Amino acid sequence: MSDELRRTSSGDAFDERFGSSRVVELPGGLVLVGGCTSTVNGRIDDSGPYQQAVTAFGVAIKALESVGLGRQDVVRTRMYISHARDVDEVGRAHKELFHDVRPATTMLIVSGFVDPSLVVEVEVEAYRAGAAA
Repeated sequence: MSDELRRTSSGDAFDERFGSSRVVELPGGLVLVGGCTSTVNGRIDDSGPYQQAVTAFGVAIKALESVGLGRQDVVRTRMYISHARDVDEVGRAHKELFHDVRPATTMLIVSGFVDPSLVVEVEVEAYRAGAAA
């Protein structure tokens, strides 16, 4: 990889509207995936916190796959939830996806999201082994 940042858009209106990238890869191998929700093809999966977490992590993993990485490369996750009552369900989704990977993990309770039907948003960071510093 070059000494420059590599940015990848999700292709959705959010990136264009707010000037963001879905994925940013830094020299040295660290790959950052911006906040992902259960919004797919413009529709929110509002079937509960567990399923929202599964879908949001799926969006994040798909973003990693777009740059040649996968679930096994994740080194850090962050889960933002809007209700303390959802800790166990969101945590269960995380465990099912990352139990064998064991990334450094943070879960935070926030006051809300841009759409009130969202109850979880996730971020992941991955590492590309062997990337030149």
